[in-house]
Amino acid sequence: MAGLTTHVLDTANGCPAEGMQVCLYAKDNPEPLYCGATNADGRCDQALLAPNQVKSGQYVLEFGVGAYFRTKGHNLPDPAFLEVVSISFGLADVDSHYHVPLLVSPFAYSTYRGS
Repeated sequence: MAGLTTHVLDTANGCPAEGMQVCLYAKDNPEPLYCGATNADGRCDQALLAPNQVKSGQYVLEFGVGAYFRTKGHNLPDPAFLEVVSISFGLADVDSHYHVPLLVSPFAYSTYRGS
């Protein structure tokens, strides 16, 4: 099934990142295609792009990391090392499912193309 999803894991606290703001943009377009917050499982309640919305091209996912960690009680420096994590990626096959997980702490992150 085609589409685009994400999953955010808080590696500093060892849990899903509930309540993190996530926005998706088509590259070079300031209007978001999706904006929402992650649920208790660290996922968005709906696909960021449904199968019929997937178009080949470049996209940017933005995660509100600094705000999330402040709500969890982390005393971040000002400015925070990671305030917003932006992941730029391309979608080539409109018939494929794309999953972009984020593993994050206040000072590091990792991502990959998941399944």
